Amino acid sequence: MTAEKLTKPYQRGLAASEIHDILRDEILTLTLEPGSPLDEVGLSKRFAVSRSPIREALYRLTSNRLAQRLPNRSTIVAPVDLTHFPEFIQALDVQQRLATRLAAQNRTVEDIARLRELADAFNLYIEETDALQIMQANFAFHVAIAEAGRNPYVVRQYRVLLSEARRLLHIHVRFLHAANRKHVMRDQHHDFVDAIEAQDVQQADAIAHAHSMQFHDRFLAALNHVPDDSFDIGNPPAVTPKGGD
Repeated sequence: MTAEKLTKPYQRGLAASEIHDILRDEILTLTLEPGSPLDEVGLSKRFAVSRSPIREALYRLTSNRLAQRLPNRSTIVAPVDLTHFPEFIQALDVQQRLATRLAAQNRTVEDIARLRELADAFNLYIEETDALQIMQANFAFHVAIAEAGRNPYVVRQYRVLLSEARRLLHIHVRFLHAANRKHVMRDQHHDFVDAIEAQDVQQADAIAHAHSMQFHDRFLAALNHVPDDSFDIGNPPAVTPKGGD
Protein backbone atom coordinates (compact mmCIF):
# COMPACT_ATOMS: atom_id res chain seq x y z
CA MET A 1 0.00 0.00 0.00
CA THR A 2 1.35 3.43 -0.89
CA ALA A 3 0.55 6.99 0.04
CA GLU A 4 -0.70 7.64 -3.50
CA LYS A 5 -3.57 5.26 -2.92
CA LEU A 6 -4.71 7.38 -0.01
CA THR A 7 -5.54 10.46 -2.07
CA LYS A 8 -9.00 9.04 -2.72
CA PRO A 9 -12.08 9.65 -0.52
CA TYR A 10 -12.33 7.24 2.40
CA GLN A 11 -15.16 5.35 3.90
CA ARG A 12 -15.71 6.82 7.31
CA GLY A 13 -13.11 5.65 9.81
CA LEU A 14 -10.81 3.86 7.33
CA ALA A 15 -8.19 6.57 6.78
CA ALA A 16 -6.56 6.16 10.20
CA SER A 17 -6.36 2.39 9.78
CA GLU A 18 -4.79 2.59 6.31
CA ILE A 19 -2.30 5.25 7.38
CA HIS A 20 -1.40 3.23 10.47
CA ASP A 21 -0.70 0.15 8.35
CA ILE A 22 1.56 2.07 5.95
CA LEU A 23 3.55 3.71 8.76
CA ARG A 24 3.73 0.42 10.67
CA ASP A 25 5.22 -1.37 7.67
CA GLU A 26 7.71 1.45 7.08
CA ILE A 27 8.78 1.31 10.73
CA LEU A 28 9.09 -2.48 10.77
CA THR A 29 11.26 -2.54 7.66
CA LEU A 30 13.36 0.37 8.98
CA THR A 31 12.32 2.54 6.03
CA LEU A 32 11.42 4.97 8.80
CA GLU A 33 14.51 4.76 10.97
CA PRO A 34 14.38 4.64 14.78
CA GLY A 35 14.16 8.17 16.17
CA SER A 36 12.70 9.65 12.98
CA PRO A 37 10.10 12.37 13.65
CA LEU A 38 6.45 11.59 12.97
CA ASP A 39 5.18 15.10 12.39
CA GLU A 40 1.40 15.48 12.27
CA VAL A 41 1.51 18.40 9.83
CA GLY A 42 3.92 16.67 7.46
CA LEU A 43 2.00 13.40 7.58
CA SER A 44 -1.27 15.24 7.01
CA LYS A 45 0.17 16.72 3.81
CA ARG A 46 1.69 13.41 2.73
CA PHE A 47 -1.56 11.49 3.01
CA ALA A 48 -3.85 14.41 2.04
CA VAL A 49 -6.01 14.07 5.13
CA SER A 50 -6.85 16.14 8.18
CA ARG A 51 -4.78 15.75 11.34
CA SER A 52 -7.49 13.75 13.12
CA PRO A 53 -6.80 10.37 11.40
CA ILE A 54 -3.06 11.07 11.69
CA ARG A 55 -3.40 11.44 15.46
CA GLU A 56 -5.38 8.21 15.65
CA ALA A 57 -2.78 6.34 13.58
CA LEU A 58 0.05 7.67 15.75
CA TYR A 59 -1.86 6.71 18.90
CA ARG A 60 -2.12 3.13 17.66
CA LEU A 61 1.58 3.05 16.77
CA THR A 62 2.43 4.35 20.23
CA SER A 63 0.16 1.75 21.87
CA ASN A 64 2.02 -0.98 19.97
CA ARG A 65 5.38 0.49 21.05
CA LEU A 66 6.40 1.32 17.50
CA ALA A 67 6.24 5.07 18.14
CA GLN A 68 7.10 7.14 21.19
CA ARG A 69 5.51 10.33 22.48
CA LEU A 70 8.06 12.80 23.81
CA PRO A 71 7.53 15.22 26.73
CA ASN A 72 7.27 18.12 24.26
CA ARG A 73 4.26 16.29 22.74
CA SER A 74 6.05 15.45 19.49
CA THR A 75 6.12 11.83 18.28
CA ILE A 76 9.07 9.84 16.94
CA VAL A 77 9.65 6.31 15.68
CA ALA A 78 10.47 4.29 18.79
CA PRO A 79 14.20 3.68 19.26
CA VAL A 80 15.58 0.13 19.01
CA ASP A 81 17.05 -0.48 22.44
CA LEU A 82 20.16 -2.64 22.04
CA THR A 83 21.47 -1.67 25.46
CA HIS A 84 19.00 -4.01 27.13
CA PHE A 85 19.05 -6.74 24.48
CA PRO A 86 20.17 -9.46 26.96
CA GLU A 87 17.27 -8.59 29.29
CA PHE A 88 14.89 -8.53 26.33
CA ILE A 89 15.96 -12.02 25.25
CA GLN A 90 15.59 -13.25 28.83
CA ALA A 91 12.02 -11.94 29.01
CA LEU A 92 11.17 -13.22 25.53
CA ASP A 93 12.51 -16.67 26.37
CA VAL A 94 10.44 -16.92 29.57
CA GLN A 95 7.25 -15.81 27.85
CA GLN A 96 7.86 -17.99 24.80
CA ARG A 97 8.43 -21.09 26.90
CA LEU A 98 5.37 -20.42 29.03
CA ALA A 99 3.11 -19.69 26.06
CA THR A 100 4.26 -22.85 24.26
CA ARG A 101 3.87 -25.04 27.35
CA LEU A 102 0.32 -23.80 27.86
CA ALA A 103 -0.47 -24.40 24.19
CA ALA A 104 0.73 -28.00 24.50
CA GLN A 105 -1.53 -28.47 27.51
CA ASN A 106 -4.68 -26.75 26.25
CA ARG A 107 -4.66 -26.85 22.44
CA THR A 108 -7.68 -28.00 20.45
CA VAL A 109 -7.89 -29.70 17.06
CA GLU A 110 -8.89 -26.33 15.61
CA ASP A 111 -5.77 -24.72 17.11
CA ILE A 112 -3.52 -27.29 15.45
CA ALA A 113 -5.13 -26.72 12.05
CA ARG A 114 -4.64 -22.97 12.43
CA LEU A 115 -1.02 -23.34 13.54
CA ARG A 116 -0.25 -25.66 10.61
CA GLU A 117 -1.69 -23.10 8.21
CA LEU A 118 0.37 -20.28 9.73
CA ALA A 119 3.54 -22.43 9.72
CA ASP A 120 3.00 -23.16 6.02
CA ALA A 121 2.54 -19.45 5.31
CA PHE A 122 5.79 -18.67 7.14
CA ASN A 123 7.67 -21.17 4.97
CA LEU A 124 6.15 -19.67 1.83
CA TYR A 125 7.31 -16.17 2.72
CA ILE A 126 10.82 -17.45 3.45
CA GLU A 127 10.97 -18.80 -0.11
CA GLU A 128 9.82 -15.44 -1.45
CA THR A 129 12.32 -13.56 0.78
CA ASP A 130 9.73 -10.93 1.66
CA ALA A 131 11.14 -9.62 4.95
CA LEU A 132 7.96 -7.76 5.94
CA GLN A 133 5.73 -10.77 5.32
CA ILE A 134 8.18 -13.02 7.18
CA MET A 135 7.98 -10.70 10.21
CA GLN A 136 4.20 -10.54 10.11
CA ALA A 137 3.85 -14.30 9.61
CA ASN A 138 6.20 -14.97 12.52
CA PHE A 139 4.22 -12.59 14.72
CA ALA A 140 0.89 -14.19 13.77
CA PHE A 141 2.20 -17.71 14.40
CA HIS A 142 3.52 -17.01 17.89
CA VAL A 143 0.42 -15.05 18.89
CA ALA A 144 -1.65 -18.06 17.77
CA ILE A 145 0.45 -20.29 20.04
CA ALA A 146 -0.29 -18.00 22.97
CA GLU A 147 -4.00 -17.96 22.15
CA ALA A 148 -4.01 -21.77 22.06
CA GLY A 149 -2.81 -21.69 25.67
CA ARG A 150 -6.07 -20.05 26.78
CA ASN A 151 -4.46 -17.56 29.19
CA PRO A 152 -5.30 -13.94 28.24
CA TYR A 153 -2.60 -12.50 30.49
CA VAL A 154 0.11 -14.54 28.77
CA VAL A 155 -1.30 -13.55 25.37
CA ARG A 156 -1.12 -9.85 26.27
CA GLN A 157 2.41 -9.98 27.69
CA TYR A 158 3.75 -12.16 24.88
CA ARG A 159 2.25 -9.87 22.22
CA VAL A 160 4.15 -6.89 23.67
CA LEU A 161 7.48 -8.71 23.45
CA LEU A 162 6.73 -10.10 19.98
CA SER A 163 5.83 -6.62 18.77
CA GLU A 164 9.11 -5.19 20.05
CA ALA A 165 11.01 -8.09 18.45
CA ARG A 166 9.77 -7.40 14.92
CA ARG A 167 12.38 -4.79 13.96
CA LEU A 168 15.13 -6.94 15.46
CA LEU A 169 13.79 -9.83 13.40
CA HIS A 170 14.00 -7.66 10.29
CA ILE A 171 17.73 -7.15 10.90
CA HIS A 172 18.05 -10.90 11.53
CA VAL A 173 16.19 -11.83 8.30
CA ARG A 174 18.16 -9.32 6.23
CA PHE A 175 21.40 -10.85 7.55
CA LEU A 176 20.31 -14.41 6.71
CA HIS A 177 19.33 -13.32 3.21
CA ALA A 178 22.65 -11.55 2.65
CA ALA A 179 24.54 -14.58 3.93
CA ASN A 180 22.40 -16.92 1.77
CA ARG A 181 21.22 -18.73 4.91
CA LYS A 182 17.49 -18.04 4.90
CA HIS A 183 16.86 -21.80 4.66
CA VAL A 184 17.79 -22.22 8.35
CA MET A 185 14.40 -20.76 9.33
CA ARG A 186 12.40 -23.23 7.22
CA ASP A 187 10.15 -25.71 9.10
CA GLN A 188 11.11 -24.43 12.56
CA HIS A 189 7.50 -23.52 13.20
CA HIS A 190 6.37 -27.01 12.24
CA ASP A 191 8.56 -28.32 15.06
CA PHE A 192 6.50 -26.21 17.47
CA VAL A 193 3.25 -27.57 16.04
CA ASP A 194 4.39 -31.20 16.24
CA ALA A 195 5.20 -30.89 19.96
CA ILE A 196 2.01 -28.94 20.70
CA GLU A 197 -0.15 -31.44 18.81
CA ALA A 198 1.46 -34.32 20.71
CA GLN A 199 0.82 -32.40 23.96
CA ASP A 200 4.46 -33.02 24.83
CA VAL A 201 4.98 -30.16 27.26
CA GLN A 202 8.66 -30.84 27.86
CA GLN A 203 9.49 -31.02 24.15
CA ALA A 204 7.46 -27.88 23.48
CA ASP A 205 9.39 -26.08 26.21
CA ALA A 206 12.73 -27.26 24.80
CA ILE A 207 11.85 -26.13 21.26
CA ALA A 208 10.67 -22.72 22.49
CA HIS A 209 13.91 -22.17 24.42
CA ALA A 210 16.07 -23.27 21.48
CA HIS A 211 14.12 -20.87 19.25
CA SER A 212 14.88 -17.97 21.60
CA MET A 213 18.57 -18.80 21.72
CA GLN A 214 18.79 -19.15 17.92
CA PHE A 215 17.28 -15.70 17.55
CA HIS A 216 19.78 -14.35 20.10
CA ASP A 217 22.80 -15.89 18.35
CA ARG A 218 21.76 -14.95 14.82
CA PHE A 219 20.90 -11.39 15.77
CA LEU A 220 24.35 -10.91 17.31
CA ALA A 221 25.87 -12.45 14.18
CA ALA A 222 23.89 -9.95 12.10
CA LEU A 223 25.37 -7.05 14.06
CA ASN A 224 28.88 -8.37 13.33
CA HIS A 225 28.19 -9.15 9.68
CA VAL A 226 30.42 -7.42 7.10
CA PRO A 227 28.10 -6.44 4.22
CA ASP A 228 30.83 -6.59 1.56
CA ASP A 229 33.90 -8.62 2.45
CA SER A 230 35.27 -8.20 -1.07
CA PHE A 231 36.27 -4.63 -0.24
CA ASP A 232 39.80 -4.67 1.14
CA ILE A 233 42.25 -1.77 1.30
CA GLY A 234 44.95 -3.84 3.01
CA ASN A 235 46.49 -3.54 6.44
CA PRO A 236 46.86 -0.03 7.87
CA PRO A 237 50.39 1.41 8.03
CA ALA A 238 52.19 1.38 11.34
CA VAL A 239 51.88 4.51 13.44
CA THR A 240 55.13 6.46 13.71
CA PRO A 241 55.71 7.47 17.35
CA LYS A 242 56.02 11.20 17.95
CA GLY A 243 59.48 12.42 18.85
CA GLY A 244 61.48 10.00 16.73
CA ASP A 245 62.08 6.62 18.36
